[in-house]
Amino acid sequence: MPDQVSELVQLGRALAPEDRERLVDQLLESLNEPAAAELNAAWEAEIERRLADYDRGDVHAVDAEDVFAKARRIAQ
Repeated sequence: MPDQVSELVQLGRALAPEDRERLVDQLLESLNEPAAAELNAAWEAEIERRLADYDRGDVHAVDAEDVFAKARRIAQ
C-alpha cells in the first residue's frame, strides 16, 4: 500500500510556490479549527458583553486620538 502522505508531498512539491504556500496555510488552519472556533466563540461573547456595558452606560468610549496621545506620553 503506497504511503498516502508521501504521495501528497510529491504532488505538493510540483505546485507553484504560491500554491504550496496556500496549501500549507490551509493545512495549518485545519489543525487549529477546534481551538479557533472556541476562541472565536469567546471573543463573540466578550464583544457582546462590552457592547451591553456600553449600551447601559456602564462604560464610555474614548477617542482613538486621546488613547494614542496617552500612549505616546507613556512611551517617552
